[in-house]
Amino acid sequence: MSIALNHRAQIRMLPDGHRLHLHDGPIDVIVEAFGEAREIQLAYRAAADRFVGILDELCSELTFLRQPAREDGPRPNGSVAQRMVEAVRPYASQTFITPMAAVAGAVAEEILGAMIPTAKLSRAYVNDGGDIALHLAPGENFVVGMVERPDQASLFGTTTIRSSDSIRGIATSGWRGRSFSLGIADAVTVLADTAAMADAAATVVANAVDLPRHPGIGRVPACELAPDSDLGERLVTQSVGDLAPGEIQDALAAGMRVAQSLRCSGLIRAAALSLRGETRVVDSRRDGASPVSTDNASKFVDITVRDRRLVHA
Repeated sequence: MSIALNHRAQIRMLPDGHRLHLHDGPIDVIVEAFGEAREIQLAYRAAADRFVGILDELCSELTFLRQPAREDGPRPNGSVAQRMVEAVRPYASQTFITPMAAVAGAVAEEILGAMIPTAKLSRAYVNDGGDIALHLAPGENFVVGMVERPDQASLFGTTTIRSSDSIRGIATSGWRGRSFSLGIADAVTVLADTAAMADAAATVVANAVDLPRHPGIGRVPACELAPDSDLGERLVTQSVGDLAPGEIQDALAAGMRVAQSLRCSGLIRAAALSLRGETRVVDSRRDGASPVSTDNASKFVDITVRDRRLVHA
């Protein structure tokens, strides 16, 4: 049953009886918790209570959050906004980025952060449009599915995240997704210490997978598609024509250089970059930029895993 709160937010259990759906304006979140039934209910109530005010909090500081990030800039008031600013601050001196690049991951983190102190859970995730915050009790793990294209259910592999890993955030970006991209990646999936960090990094790496001035790539100013976009007049990708094999390699190599740099600096733990059926992996557990295929053994990518319960699809 759907419950309307503040005349706008919608909170309901999905038909499977296990997952909680939270919806308010542009925010669309799926929550799933694992543990005893009473603990799950406590966690879901905490998630719902925290969710109700998030959009209003963000809107109250939206003008600030749409401005380019600064290394020494002021801090916003809201806790979600603060997570956003901290996630993008490391990129402020290198590239154009606004705190909005981390909004979905920061929202997911905030909701999960409300759940964990309230209930004893073995596992939990909060998925805000593909940007995911994870909770893992000792000894637990999640199997996460990765897609070649966010607009299709094209699963190409999985990765197992264990409680002993530092990874607690997953995010995917690309020109085919729900947000604008300056690059041509079909999908870039990033694993990082937090969901907001993963969200910001996925944006940066996806922007880097590119072929500047390629005549077959259609781009338009972001403001023509969304007048209030934080990207303003910057050109965002709307179509990608035929690409030669060498061009695909060049675009992926450009993204790999950025992803490897972020891994070395500790901003991400791993990433998978996909373009036209080609995938490259950056991972602290493997080196190089060799293509990922069905017979390419890797601790990051595993398409033979039997547990197909996916967090991210």
